[in-house]
Amino acid sequence: MRVTLVALACAFMLALAAPFAMADADGQDTKGGPPGDNGTVKVHSSGTSPDKPRNEPHVCEFYLAAFQFDASQEISWEIKSWPPTGNREVVKSGMLTLDENGMGHTEDMTLPDGHYKLFWNFTGEHGAAKHKVFWVKCLDATPTPSESPSEPTEEPSPSPSESEPSESETPTAPVPSAVHTNLPVTG
Repeated sequence: MRVTLVALACAFMLALAAPFAMADADGQDTKGGPPGDNGTVKVHSSGTSPDKPRNEPHVCEFYLAAFQFDASQEISWEIKSWPPTGNREVVKSGMLTLDENGMGHTEDMTLPDGHYKLFWNFTGEHGAAKHKVFWVKCLDATPTPSESPSEPTEEPSPSPSESEPSESETPTAPVPSAVHTNLPVTG
């Protein structure tokens, strides 16, 4: 009886561990699976290595990276401006053929600052397109100097009047003002 319970417990543990046995050190699925919805797409800053399977949802200059799709898969992608800053219009689109390992990436690209959503479609997909939401924010660290010096916008004030100040017949001295206080006089 005890041997049967131990055998059942071991079988149960092996069944639970089987999906993890088919993943590599980064946790990426390496089993290949049937053709279809395998793989993941990531948004990378332009300085990130294409083989890093991390997503960077806040970028300036960026590219799209594909991991663990079917070999030589044809991908069509489009990026739409997305609320709260966009109106769901397509702002960029393209095609990408993945390599024999189901990996690939686009060239670097830029978009105006804002919120965007990537849609990733491919032959053999089941269900909706893969998608990612991300923000583009490029900091303008230094203001761009103007090409030429700016011109004044106002006319200079008129020159002082040409008339001489008038001289008074008799000079007057300043008159001291009376100071009224309610303080007692002390000596």
